[in-house]
Amino acid sequence: MNKDYAPLFESYTLPNGEVIRNRIIMAPMTNYSSNPDGSVTDEEISYYRRRAEGVGAIITAVANITPGGKGFPGEIGVDRDELIPSLSKLATAIKSKGAKAILQIFHAGRLAPEDLLPNGDVVAPSNIPAERAGTINPRPRELTVEEIDDIIKAFGDATRRAMEAGFDGVEIHGANGYLIQQFFSPHANRREDTYGGSVEKRMTFPLKVIDEVQKTVKQYGDASFIVGYRFSPEEPETPGITMGQTLQLVDRLADKGLDYLHVSLMDFWSKARREADTTKTRIELLLKQINKRVPLIGVGSIYQADDAKAAMKTGVEFLALGRELVMDPEWAKKIQEGKEDTIVTTLDTTKKDELDVPEPLWNIITSVPGWFPGIAKNYFLCRTIN
Repeated sequence: MNKDYAPLFESYTLPNGEVIRNRIIMAPMTNYSSNPDGSVTDEEISYYRRRAEGVGAIITAVANITPGGKGFPGEIGVDRDELIPSLSKLATAIKSKGAKAILQIFHAGRLAPEDLLPNGDVVAPSNIPAERAGTINPRPRELTVEEIDDIIKAFGDATRRAMEAGFDGVEIHGANGYLIQQFFSPHANRREDTYGGSVEKRMTFPLKVIDEVQKTVKQYGDASFIVGYRFSPEEPETPGITMGQTLQLVDRLADKGLDYLHVSLMDFWSKARREADTTKTRIELLLKQINKRVPLIGVGSIYQADDAKAAMKTGVEFLALGRELVMDPEWAKKIQEGKEDTIVTTLDTTKKDELDVPEPLWNIITSVPGWFPGIAKNYFLCRTIN
């Protein structure tokens, strides 16, 4: 291996003492490939097992914590105990190749399609529809305080199921416009109670979800179980989350005893837009705010080994790869073997089976011209908000 790339393959000890064998993480990407009941398919298991060989950890596609929180067809379910055996197959497959298995848990909130929900009941912090292009935008029903409390508890229940299924951790999905982010967003959250109003009050729901997950880990597991949190730094809407507001949130998150934070970006080098130094990248601003209190996962169009080398020099502890591992499952292995020049950076549409990509995901990928590589926005895979 070229010594310039050695930092990518150094192990890292998380705050809870768990060791990740290298700095490369498979990013969570919607894959549309689970069964209608939320159980994992054989295709899905093969897809993840193939990509687990070279990375330090895999963060799965989102898993809905309640029937009313489903955001996509073919989504992994973690909303009931009957799904634990299915989840166990997925965790076992990932861990069999030496990677940590982390289940991403979420509730879609106002981005949930009506036809996927019981009685079409789309809920959100307030009855404000999403404005984002490409989304289905029903006017959601405002959640009651009692319903909010139930959803917080559901995040804990989902965590227990992940532990029982043998996952090494969970990632709380507070990004990409879903329910947790909606509570922090001044666009989606117009409440005037404990859960809304000031920036501090809009943090209440995310922080309570973290507390519930951590409480569940202490009750049913041990300190070795990983708890991470993903966030999007800014929203395009007005009013919307600004970089300045996110830095306030991150300051709180960094002291919550989490094992990592994970920023959602399409471009690792993108710069802040509002209420921060717009000459600096978001990664720079986040690293300064975090100040080594908790490791940060960076992400966003890191196609080649030299891209990764440059990104690691910023000081991020981990790099997440999404599309890159779809196109080349051996991305990390090739660098380790000194074959970085053979990394594939364009999708070969004749090699679906060779790449072990599930049929539903493949159909989505190949139906949108220009998706791979270098597309500016990748709505279907991750709905990233930049």
